[in-house]
Amino acid sequence: MRYDLVIFDNDGVLVDSEPISNRLLAAYLTELGHPTSYEESLRDYMGSAMHRVHDLVEERTGQRLPADFDDVFHARVFAAFERELKAVAGAEEVLAKLAAEGVPYCVASSGSHARIRVGHRTTGLDRWFDEGRIFSSEDVGRGKPAPDLFLHAAERMGVAAERCVVVEDSPLGVRAAVAAGMDVYGFTAMTPAARLEGATGLFAGMGELLDLLV
Repeated sequence: MRYDLVIFDNDGVLVDSEPISNRLLAAYLTELGHPTSYEESLRDYMGSAMHRVHDLVEERTGQRLPADFDDVFHARVFAAFERELKAVAGAEEVLAKLAAEGVPYCVASSGSHARIRVGHRTTGLDRWFDEGRIFSSEDVGRGKPAPDLFLHAAERMGVAAERCVVVEDSPLGVRAAVAAGMDVYGFTAMTPAARLEGATGLFAGMGELLDLLV
């Protein structure tokens, strides 16, 4: 293994949550008078922290989202996760291989700690992640595309940035990893390869990822 730490994004990489959350986000924004399609939600918000949703809506419309927006949205998402969420095909096999080989890994997600934990518990991935392996944009001042979250994860895991590799599926996440000085492999299951510009390499299925890491 040529890396000392593998940093996974969560949504869309470990858990297949992007279709669920972006469907609900588009519907909720539309309900509040900010018409948004599913495709627009993916384009504008996939991989971002919640503050980006607030910032973009205010920038575009001059209006602020309701104070309880995050709470209502997360309640809807968590309920849908309990009903529908699955792990990304092959993700558990990758984690098992890394664990068996003693390769350090963690998750660094734009989602909240609560969102990460609900997703992992629902899909059974919680067995692979103790508290010391979970990092959220809540832990830092700025979410992706700023490099802060990935740098924070590397520091907490005791690994230099240049010895880390990030596994991402969003343009914002790829930009954050590049800004952090880390290699990054882009997962093209939901995102066209052309939108993951700057990635060290690309893969379409988890079965290909281990070959890129060694």
